[in-house]
Amino acid sequence: MSVVIIGASRGLGRALATGLADAGHTVVGVARTVPESEPAWIAADLARPTDAADRIAAGIGDDVDTIIWNVGIWERQAFTDAYDFTAAGEAHDAEVETLITTNVTAAVIVLRRLLPALLRQDRPRVIITGSTSGLAGSGRPEVAFGASKHAIHGIADALREGYRADRLAVTTMQLGYLNTEDGLDVPELDAAERGAGTLIPVHDIVKIVRTLLELSPAAFVRDLTLPAILDGRF
Repeated sequence: MSVVIIGASRGLGRALATGLADAGHTVVGVARTVPESEPAWIAADLARPTDAADRIAAGIGDDVDTIIWNVGIWERQAFTDAYDFTAAGEAHDAEVETLITTNVTAAVIVLRRLLPALLRQDRPRVIITGSTSGLAGSGRPEVAFGASKHAIHGIADALREGYRADRLAVTTMQLGYLNTEDGLDVPELDAAERGAGTLIPVHDIVKIVRTLLELSPAAFVRDLTLPAILDGRF
């Protein structure tokens, strides 16, 4: 299966690229800066959505069975006690504008551009890595990031209904806090120890995505919520 991972350079995206390639899938990564070890990947800056869509569409052509949208930048000091949505200044406004452009506008434009090629496949799939911050009652105060993750959920819902007759399978994974410091080269149980139950190893996400890709054309997972075991919000 040919898989395009948008947001593949590090962390979860990098783990997905490695894990899916190891499982026998053909993987093309998209990142703002392409790693030297992956010259066939596509360089695209999602803060410039139209240009990014042009670059990605030209780079993959018609060869795509699955699109994994793994994009999500957040505000400065997000997820810390120092976070302050009302922080003044043009820099803060520009940061919010870039966040919404990258997390939401780019998703709409890029997916729109890639859908025609995807829908020509026998088993078209879109997998979106959302966040538990995008769930009602998430308990998080990050306004721009939370808004963008709620928007992603809406995009997924609309795609399902718009292309149900084409059998487009759209899965949204609402993920809790991840351990992105330990890659797949670290044993899974060792990675699970980091955070003492408050962080999810990327190994778990890779296993879930592998399973999603193995489902028959008659089934799909609509929404999946995966918090850490000791995340008291859930």
